[in-house]
Amino acid sequence: MEEKQYKSVLRLRMSAKDAHYGGNLVDGAHMVHLFGDVATELLIQIDGDEGLFAGYESIEFLAPVYAGDYIEAEGTIVKVGNTSRKMEFVARKVIATRPDISASAADVLEEPIIVAKAVGTCVTPKTCKRK
Repeated sequence: MEEKQYKSVLRLRMSAKDAHYGGNLVDGAHMVHLFGDVATELLIQIDGDEGLFAGYESIEFLAPVYAGDYIEAEGTIVKVGNTSRKMEFVARKVIATRPDISASAADVLEEPIIVAKAVGTCVTPKTCKRK
């Protein structure tokens, strides 16, 4: 019997209020926040509960993100323990702003740009698991 694959994908536009640095640069912590939201959905899918994030094994920031960019954050559960769930995350820029053309120009990227990757572990206490 094939094991069920759990996957979550969020897509959102980075707004001006997400920009933390000069040049409308969005801080990497925002990608980590998105990974946390993806992890929450994954835990609800598998356990019926939001669970808790225990920690990250690795986080890599690979390309800049700017206000106006569209980011797709994806996560999958790669290992299931009694209460722990190891997850892999990737954030991709799928639409990029083009301030060099105009203040409102943007391009849909034919090939999304990976902006961040992470591996982390979440835990759902046995008393909270509903599935």
